[in-house]
Amino acid sequence: MAKLTQAAKVGAFVVLAGAASFLVYRTVSKDVAGGGNYIIYAKLKDATGLANHSRVAIAGIPVGTIHRIKLEDGMARIDVRVNGDVALYDNATIGKKNASLLGESVIVLTPGTEDHRRLKDGDQINVIVEQASTDQIMNDVADIAKQVKEVAKQLANSVGTEQGGENIRLILQNLADATDALNQTVRENRTVIRETLQHVGAIAANGEPQIAKILENVRVITEDVKTITAQTGQGSTGAEIRETITHLNESSKRLESALGHIDSVAGRADRGEGTIGRLSKDETLINEVQGVAEGVNDYVGGLTRLQAVVGLRADYNFLANTVKNYVELRLQPREDKYYVIELINDPRGKTTITQTDVDTTNPRDPAHYRTITTTTTDAFRFSLQFARRLGPFTGRFGIKESTGGIGLDLHLLQDRFEFKQDLFGFGEEIQPRYRIYVGYEFIHRLWLLGGVDHVFLPNRRDYFIGLQLRFTDDDLKTILPFAGSATPSR
Repeated sequence: MAKLTQAAKVGAFVVLAGAASFLVYRTVSKDVAGGGNYIIYAKLKDATGLANHSRVAIAGIPVGTIHRIKLEDGMARIDVRVNGDVALYDNATIGKKNASLLGESVIVLTPGTEDHRRLKDGDQINVIVEQASTDQIMNDVADIAKQVKEVAKQLANSVGTEQGGENIRLILQNLADATDALNQTVRENRTVIRETLQHVGAIAANGEPQIAKILENVRVITEDVKTITAQTGQGSTGAEIRETITHLNESSKRLESALGHIDSVAGRADRGEGTIGRLSKDETLINEVQGVAEGVNDYVGGLTRLQAVVGLRADYNFLANTVKNYVELRLQPREDKYYVIELINDPRGKTTITQTDVDTTNPRDPAHYRTITTTTTDAFRFSLQFARRLGPFTGRFGIKESTGGIGLDLHLLQDRFEFKQDLFGFGEEIQPRYRIYVGYEFIHRLWLLGGVDHVFLPNRRDYFIGLQLRFTDDDLKTILPFAGSATPSR
């Protein structure tokens, strides 16, 4: 009977364990089969770092796992199993985020808003948040390096040439000439300064005996006045005499103090102390003052010789049927050189070319190909060039219409006829931009222009004709009757 009871207990335990296992199995299988979850999917360009059963999170909180990853239409299809208590809507987003430095990634969701349709099992998320890849970052760095290289190239063209070195040498030479001129001025006036100080000392030395005699006479007079005052007594005349004597004593003290200051100044100047003393004794200071004075004189003279020429120009392009406007400022310190600053409004805008190399694993595309993007923006262009003239020819270099460029001009008929060439736009097109045109001054200060633009590119070549008005600051003074009011009166 005891054995039977023990067997009954074991059998009951087995039945209960089986029932519990069945309930656990039914619960787990219900969840796994999707009773409490649902599956949505999205297509990503890159699934690196993702794996089956990887975490899926919203705001950093796990809400599901990756159910399956497979290749579909050249993209990675990601099936995500989401907890049933998490609602997603059709404006939800999905993206990939790095979870560690070892390359592991997780799927990140945003649920969307309740005013949109709620997603159900089997729906697709269409809004993909792409994360910048290492290749994209390296491409951006390469583009930045290209731009830095272009800037360095432009700087080298402006300063690193023989002409740029010559300009720097001329600037240093002008500075040395200015210092030498100031030294020369001080040397020329050194004798005058020394003689002036000597005269001051001589006057003080020669006047000292005479002043001593004057003081002695004043002393004698005061003694006599005292005698007279004692004899006069307390009358009104005595009071007046005492007042007069008091004034004389004060005057004599002031005179003696003034003579003492004069003697002190003369002594300091003779010993080389103070500003006047240093000017009379220090040869280096005298040379520096003279050089500064000469440099100031040369600088002021250069400003008076600076000529400003303003040009207003408008060109009509026949094929493009547009008008191109220029505002030009020419600063000309000498007849054989000048600086040009231009502001250009080109209706065809500013064109830039971007070249991109693409590597892909898409079987429908080549493994490696290159795209060239041409972008045209409506922006002002500017020019900044240095020009030097040799005989009838003028060479120019610098920035031409916001790109590096050079130019060569030919002047004929007493500078009333010009033949100009410009080569610029390196990098904007496959070939650089070449423009030639002629100009003729048919009326004083008014020029007629005509030429060809984009000579090397038949698809962008155009012909233009234009007018340009050139005037100087002297012409402005003639036009504006009140221009003379700015000069100081004498």
